[in-house]
Amino acid sequence: MTPRERLTAAARDRVLIFDGAFGTQIQLRKLTEEDYAGDLGLPADQKGNNDILALTRPDVLSDITRAYFEAGSDIVSTNTFSANRISQADYAAEGLVREINVASGKLARALAEEFEAKDGRPRFVAGAIGPTNKTLSLSPDVEDPGFREIDFDFLVDVYLEQARALVEGGVDFILIETVFDTLNAKAGIMAVKKLERELGRDVPVMISMTLTDLSGRNLSGHTVEAFWYAVRHAKPLTIGLNCSFGAEQLRPHVKVLSQIADTLLMIYPNAGLPNELGEYDELPDTTAGLVKDWADHGQVNILGGCCGSSPAHIAAIARAVAKSEPRVVPTPEPAMKLAGLEAFIAA
Repeated sequence: MTPRERLTAAARDRVLIFDGAFGTQIQLRKLTEEDYAGDLGLPADQKGNNDILALTRPDVLSDITRAYFEAGSDIVSTNTFSANRISQADYAAEGLVREINVASGKLARALAEEFEAKDGRPRFVAGAIGPTNKTLSLSPDVEDPGFREIDFDFLVDVYLEQARALVEGGVDFILIETVFDTLNAKAGIMAVKKLERELGRDVPVMISMTLTDLSGRNLSGHTVEAFWYAVRHAKPLTIGLNCSFGAEQLRPHVKVLSQIADTLLMIYPNAGLPNELGEYDELPDTTAGLVKDWADHGQVNILGGCCGSSPAHIAAIARAVAKSEPRVVPTPEPAMKLAGLEAFIAA
């Protein structure tokens, strides 16, 4: 079976478990500039460049990935949120994009195969692609609303370079995550479609939106419904929400998306809201109790954690939903469904 078929089959039996945050786990290790920089000889300071650790401290990423598998994860992501030419230019490491992504893919793939060999339960790897620090929909210059730092074709090329390397590293899916700009997500989709033509095979995409306010819109202004109708043509393996808020704040938006999306739903909220110091205090059992409510109401297929979540959070979620029935993917009535900032359905 293909990775798409294997994940779809596994999701029919139970609620699957995604991993948790990498960034906060890396921070706990108090790494130094020397840890990040290694012997690469790059001219810029590397401290904080978590993606480069795939080349300089792969043991750190292996330990974190292993901890998530041990906690019960069926799917892990690669530590490649900012492993693209745009983001790595901040560290003068844009020439290492391919190497970072290939190494991260291989690291996660090896551990997935190790854990699957132990018990025969399928394990999967999602190649994570973040939104970059640029936006296609909005101008960074308030004096010039029409100005854009990059254009669509350039971002497609940036994403294609990263996706190609992730697939070379052995990932099963491309996860376009933390989507604050729907047009950026469309560039990611276009990149994967180009890669599919290069390879002559299916490369499944997983897409996850992030909300910027409690009304349920992302930075480019799209509601959850409008976002789904804007990307549905890509036939994503999963659609979902991550980051931005904790589970309590995401509750109404999960319900809406669950009702309209005719694909698997993957939700991975933050561990609550950050405190005054920017840290996350929500305990694992609290997070698990909140997301279990979604599972008990048949609203989710895959659950995990984002900022502030740890292997303990993932283990608590896995225990909480172990006996929950997975969401049944709905079959919406055929209709023309369009999206501006709001959804429009032609009756």
